[in-house]
Amino acid sequence: MDTDLKALALVCSLKASPAESSSDLIARQILDELAGHGVTGETVRVADYDVRPGVDDDMGDGDQWPAILEKIRAVDILVLSTPTWLGNPSSIAQRVLERLDAQLSATDDEGRPAMFGKVAVVSVVGNEDGAHKIVADMFQGLNDIGFTIPAQGCTYWNNEAMNPVDYKDLDETPSAVASTITTLSSNAVHLARFLKGAQYPAVG
Repeated sequence: MDTDLKALALVCSLKASPAESSSDLIARQILDELAGHGVTGETVRVADYDVRPGVDDDMGDGDQWPAILEKIRAVDILVLSTPTWLGNPSSIAQRVLERLDAQLSATDDEGRPAMFGKVAVVSVVGNEDGAHKIVADMFQGLNDIGFTIPAQGCTYWNNEAMNPVDYKDLDETPSAVASTITTLSSNAVHLARFLKGAQYPAVG
Protein backbone atom coordinates (compact mmCIF):
# COMPACT_ATOMS: atom_id res chain seq x y z
CA MET A 1 0.00 0.00 0.00
CA ASP A 2 1.17 3.50 -0.83
CA THR A 3 2.36 5.11 2.44
CA ASP A 4 3.68 8.39 1.10
CA LEU A 5 1.13 10.60 2.85
CA LYS A 6 1.42 12.06 6.34
CA ALA A 7 -1.26 13.53 8.58
CA LEU A 8 -1.25 15.70 11.69
CA ALA A 9 -4.17 16.07 14.08
CA LEU A 10 -4.21 19.30 16.04
CA VAL A 11 -6.37 18.64 19.09
CA CYS A 12 -7.78 21.92 20.38
CA SER A 13 -9.18 20.69 23.67
CA LEU A 14 -8.86 23.11 26.57
CA LYS A 15 -7.45 20.18 28.58
CA ALA A 16 -3.73 19.49 28.54
CA SER A 17 -2.42 15.93 28.51
CA PRO A 18 -2.94 13.45 30.06
CA ALA A 19 -6.55 14.47 30.76
CA GLU A 20 -9.11 12.52 28.76
CA SER A 21 -10.48 14.48 25.84
CA SER A 22 -13.35 13.85 23.44
CA SER A 23 -11.62 16.01 20.83
CA ASP A 24 -8.53 13.83 21.15
CA LEU A 25 -10.57 10.63 20.87
CA ILE A 26 -12.34 11.60 17.64
CA ALA A 27 -9.08 12.92 16.16
CA ARG A 28 -7.39 9.59 16.87
CA GLN A 29 -10.31 7.75 15.28
CA ILE A 30 -9.75 9.79 12.13
CA LEU A 31 -6.03 9.03 12.18
CA ASP A 32 -6.81 5.32 12.61
CA GLU A 33 -9.06 5.44 9.56
CA LEU A 34 -6.42 7.34 7.59
CA ALA A 35 -3.90 4.68 8.59
CA GLY A 36 -6.08 2.14 6.82
CA HIS A 37 -5.31 4.08 3.63
CA GLY A 38 -1.57 3.96 4.31
CA VAL A 39 -1.31 7.41 5.89
CA THR A 40 1.06 7.85 8.83
CA GLY A 41 -0.05 10.34 11.44
CA GLU A 42 0.41 11.87 14.85
CA THR A 43 -1.59 14.01 17.24
CA VAL A 44 -0.55 17.24 18.90
CA ARG A 45 -2.59 18.54 21.79
CA VAL A 46 -2.10 22.26 21.43
CA ALA A 47 -2.81 22.92 25.12
CA ASP A 48 0.45 21.10 25.91
CA TYR A 49 2.36 23.91 24.19
CA ASP A 50 2.89 27.55 25.06
CA VAL A 51 1.30 29.04 21.95
CA ARG A 52 1.34 32.81 22.25
CA PRO A 53 -1.35 35.10 20.80
CA GLY A 54 -0.40 36.80 17.56
CA VAL A 55 -0.28 36.44 13.80
CA ASP A 56 3.43 35.86 13.23
CA ASP A 57 5.26 32.56 12.77
CA ASP A 58 7.24 33.18 15.97
CA MET A 59 6.09 35.57 18.68
CA GLY A 60 9.33 35.08 20.61
CA ASP A 61 9.77 34.84 24.38
CA GLY A 62 9.43 31.07 24.47
CA ASP A 63 6.59 30.80 21.94
CA GLN A 64 6.23 27.12 21.00
CA TRP A 65 4.08 27.59 17.90
CA PRO A 66 7.10 27.28 15.56
CA ALA A 67 7.50 23.61 16.57
CA ILE A 68 3.87 22.91 15.67
CA LEU A 69 4.16 24.87 12.43
CA GLU A 70 7.09 22.71 11.33
CA LYS A 71 4.92 19.64 11.82
CA ILE A 72 2.14 21.22 9.74
CA ARG A 73 4.57 22.04 6.96
CA ALA A 74 5.74 18.41 6.87
CA VAL A 75 2.33 16.77 6.35
CA ASP A 76 -0.21 16.43 3.56
CA ILE A 77 -3.40 16.25 5.66
CA LEU A 78 -4.30 18.44 8.64
CA VAL A 79 -7.02 17.35 11.06
CA LEU A 80 -8.36 20.19 13.19
CA SER A 81 -10.36 18.83 16.13
CA THR A 82 -12.22 21.12 18.51
CA PRO A 83 -14.79 20.95 21.27
CA THR A 84 -17.85 23.17 21.32
CA TRP A 85 -18.01 25.93 23.91
CA LEU A 86 -21.00 28.30 23.98
CA GLY A 87 -21.77 27.28 20.40
CA ASN A 88 -18.29 28.17 19.17
CA PRO A 89 -14.92 26.47 18.63
CA SER A 90 -12.50 26.48 21.53
CA SER A 91 -10.29 29.51 22.01
CA ILE A 92 -7.35 27.24 21.20
CA ALA A 93 -8.83 26.34 17.80
CA GLN A 94 -9.27 30.03 17.08
CA ARG A 95 -5.69 30.70 18.12
CA VAL A 96 -4.47 28.00 15.72
CA LEU A 97 -6.22 29.79 12.86
CA GLU A 98 -4.82 33.13 14.00
CA ARG A 99 -1.29 31.76 14.05
CA LEU A 100 -1.78 30.12 10.65
CA ASP A 101 -2.73 33.54 9.29
CA ALA A 102 0.98 34.27 8.85
CA GLN A 103 1.06 31.59 6.16
CA LEU A 104 -0.94 33.86 3.87
CA SER A 105 2.30 35.66 3.05
CA ALA A 106 4.54 32.57 2.99
CA THR A 107 5.24 31.01 -0.41
CA ASP A 108 6.97 28.00 -1.90
CA ASP A 109 9.80 28.09 -4.43
CA GLU A 110 7.36 28.83 -7.27
CA GLY A 111 5.47 31.58 -5.49
CA ARG A 112 2.42 29.56 -4.39
CA PRO A 113 1.00 30.14 -0.89
CA ALA A 114 2.78 27.74 1.45
CA MET A 115 -0.31 25.72 2.38
CA PHE A 116 -1.43 25.10 -1.21
CA GLY A 117 -1.57 21.37 -1.89
CA LYS A 118 -2.40 20.46 1.72
CA VAL A 119 -5.78 19.00 2.66
CA ALA A 120 -7.66 19.96 5.84
CA VAL A 121 -10.57 18.27 7.60
CA VAL A 122 -12.44 19.19 10.77
CA SER A 123 -13.98 17.27 13.67
CA VAL A 124 -16.22 18.78 16.34
CA VAL A 125 -17.60 17.32 19.56
CA GLY A 126 -19.82 18.77 22.26
CA ASN A 127 -22.84 18.26 24.45
CA GLU A 128 -24.44 21.35 22.96
CA ASP A 129 -25.37 22.54 19.48
CA GLY A 130 -23.05 24.52 17.23
CA ALA A 131 -21.17 21.98 15.12
CA HIS A 132 -22.41 23.24 11.73
CA LYS A 133 -21.40 26.82 12.49
CA ILE A 134 -18.03 25.72 13.86
CA VAL A 135 -17.30 23.63 10.78
CA ALA A 136 -18.28 26.52 8.52
CA ASP A 137 -16.01 28.93 10.40
CA MET A 138 -13.09 26.49 10.45
CA PHE A 139 -13.49 25.63 6.76
CA GLN A 140 -13.56 29.29 5.77
CA GLY A 141 -10.43 30.09 7.75
CA LEU A 142 -8.51 27.03 6.57
CA ASN A 143 -9.48 27.65 2.95
CA ASP A 144 -8.43 31.30 3.16
CA ILE A 145 -5.04 30.17 4.44
CA GLY A 146 -4.66 27.86 1.45
CA PHE A 147 -5.80 24.42 2.57
CA THR A 148 -8.09 22.39 0.31
CA ILE A 149 -11.27 20.92 1.80
CA PRO A 150 -12.47 17.53 0.50
CA ALA A 151 -16.11 16.66 -0.14
CA GLN A 152 -17.84 15.92 3.19
CA GLY A 153 -14.61 16.78 4.97
CA CYS A 154 -16.02 16.98 8.48
CA THR A 155 -17.43 14.81 11.21
CA TYR A 156 -19.13 15.82 14.42
CA TRP A 157 -21.08 14.63 17.43
CA ASN A 158 -23.54 16.74 19.41
CA ASN A 159 -25.33 15.36 22.42
CA GLU A 160 -28.75 16.44 23.55
CA ALA A 161 -28.61 20.00 24.87
CA MET A 162 -27.75 20.35 28.56
CA ASN A 163 -26.86 16.67 28.82
CA PRO A 164 -23.53 16.11 30.62
CA VAL A 165 -22.53 13.02 28.59
CA ASP A 166 -19.42 13.58 26.46
CA TYR A 167 -18.29 11.77 23.31
CA LYS A 168 -15.55 10.00 25.25
CA ASP A 169 -18.20 8.59 27.62
CA LEU A 170 -20.06 6.68 24.91
CA ASP A 171 -19.89 2.88 24.94
CA GLU A 172 -19.41 2.82 21.17
CA THR A 173 -19.00 5.21 18.28
CA PRO A 174 -22.40 6.13 16.82
CA SER A 175 -22.85 4.64 13.36
CA ALA A 176 -23.43 8.04 11.74
CA VAL A 177 -20.17 9.38 13.19
CA ALA A 178 -18.25 6.27 12.13
CA SER A 179 -19.69 6.59 8.62
CA THR A 180 -18.69 10.24 8.27
CA ILE A 181 -15.19 9.46 9.57
CA THR A 182 -14.88 6.79 6.89
CA THR A 183 -16.03 9.13 4.12
CA LEU A 184 -13.96 12.07 5.38
CA SER A 185 -10.81 9.95 5.51
CA SER A 186 -11.30 8.33 2.12
CA ASN A 187 -11.97 11.64 0.41
CA ALA A 188 -9.08 13.38 2.20
CA VAL A 189 -6.63 10.70 1.06
CA HIS A 190 -7.97 10.77 -2.49
CA LEU A 191 -7.60 14.53 -2.69
CA ALA A 192 -4.19 14.62 -1.00
CA ARG A 193 -2.79 12.02 -3.38
CA PHE A 194 -4.18 13.92 -6.36
CA LEU A 195 -2.69 17.23 -5.20
CA LYS A 196 0.64 15.61 -4.46
CA GLY A 197 0.85 14.59 -8.11
CA ALA A 198 -0.82 17.69 -9.56
CA GLN A 199 -0.06 20.76 -7.45
CA TYR A 200 -1.97 23.98 -8.05
CA PRO A 201 -0.42 26.13 -10.77
CA ALA A 202 1.89 28.93 -9.74
CA VAL A 203 0.33 32.37 -10.14
CA GLY A 204 2.06 34.74 -12.51
